[in-house]
Amino acid sequence: MEKPRLSVWQIWNMSFGFLGIQFGFALQNANVSRIFQTLGANVDSIPILWVAAPFTGLVVQPIVGYFSDRTWNRLGRRRPYFLTGAILASLALILMPNSPALWVAAGMLWIMDASINISMEPFRAFVGDNLAASQRVTGFALQSFFIGTGAVVASLLPWMLTNWLGVANEAPAGQIPPSVRYSFYLGAAAFLTAVVWTVVSSKEYSPQEMKSFSEPRGPEETLGTAASAGARVGGHLIKLGVVYAIGGVLLTVALALGSAYQVLVLSVGGFIFGILLIVAGALMRNRQPPYGAFVTILNDLLDMPRTMKQLAWAQFFSWFALFAMWIYTTTAVTSHIYHTTDTTSALYNQGANWVGVCFAVYNGVAAVVAFGIPPLARWSSPKMAHIVCLACGGLGLLSITMIGDPKYLLVSMIGVGIAWASILSMPYAILTGALPPAKLGYYMGVFNFFIVIPQIVAAAILGYLVKHFFGGDTLYAIVVGGASLFLAALLMLRVKEN
Repeated sequence: MEKPRLSVWQIWNMSFGFLGIQFGFALQNANVSRIFQTLGANVDSIPILWVAAPFTGLVVQPIVGYFSDRTWNRLGRRRPYFLTGAILASLALILMPNSPALWVAAGMLWIMDASINISMEPFRAFVGDNLAASQRVTGFALQSFFIGTGAVVASLLPWMLTNWLGVANEAPAGQIPPSVRYSFYLGAAAFLTAVVWTVVSSKEYSPQEMKSFSEPRGPEETLGTAASAGARVGGHLIKLGVVYAIGGVLLTVALALGSAYQVLVLSVGGFIFGILLIVAGALMRNRQPPYGAFVTILNDLLDMPRTMKQLAWAQFFSWFALFAMWIYTTTAVTSHIYHTTDTTSALYNQGANWVGVCFAVYNGVAAVVAFGIPPLARWSSPKMAHIVCLACGGLGLLSITMIGDPKYLLVSMIGVGIAWASILSMPYAILTGALPPAKLGYYMGVFNFFIVIPQIVAAAILGYLVKHFFGGDTLYAIVVGGASLFLAALLMLRVKEN
């Protein structure tokens, strides 16, 4: 039996919650650095404060995805998770701009990002669960539309409140301007309302109904079932884990002796990854298959297809560039174009609001350009389309260094928006053709690591580079981001398309 086809209105209801989720992400990306700086953070310490966001994505998304696969209650399978995440994220959005101290704001970012990830991960699976194969493109396209729409409106909120409603855009030292606080309140309301709308207006198929649908299904586990094979692979994981763990310890000691404390997250991360590999290897050697999600994810990370490995490098530098832009655009624009670092001044807050406008523009451009990328890919190839778009993004970021009038930043954002549209779609289009169908879900989860890890690396090293190599000038971090997009475009030349 095939899944019933849903109406456009039903698909709209299913996807509407993504509008709220993007309100949370966009407010975070456009304003959190501003909040940190207002509460006294030095520009070189801002990246390490942002490290919460990628770490929570790395940990939360695979766990939530794993457990939502195995959940069924009165609310359904996925809806309990994105409703819980929406409630927690909305509370965090209200508390974030009222943080009395920097450490509180950093903690709120951690809670807010974890909550947003709890909502976001089940939403993508929700479309796959409820839609027939012939309608899934429509479902994901509507999600993309809501991503773009939510990002545009949320990024513009402080500017709109100030310029349209006269809400104050300044505050005493150490306090967040009312325009930012009210934007977060509106974002919290939008987040919760949008997700509740999807929960109330959509339904899910029961486990029994899901089993009755005639769709191809691969094996639940991606590893072989032979115990001897598990023992052999487990031994390899243990050896590799020992290498990572020892290397992490040695690098941690070296960095600590060199007072490079901001990049310790990399060495400590290597040590933790090594321990996880050792644990996974021990489980494989001492247990009978199937081994579960923990072992499967770690094994597939090391055993990914060649095309995925090639894409991973391009994906790494693409997201490294985006994170550099999200962290440093506010400080770079306010210091170089508005010529102020005083977070209490009207000029600084005017510049910070304009950055929100710029972020809205690149998201709006991405929403429009997304419809033009498929024809470009058909005319050339998915790989070449992605290369062209990444190069446009690199030019957009590098052009910021030559701008003196803030209105011309909107031209730079056009290039960034073109790259953003492609980054959200083309790597997945290329990847899907390279993955074995039985491992598609697992490898899509693993591929998320190459979104998260570059953000962790950027948070760890960019502050160190700004402080010790760039003389505190954050504009050079934007230059690094532009160069990273060009490097990603070059690395795409190595990718073998199927």
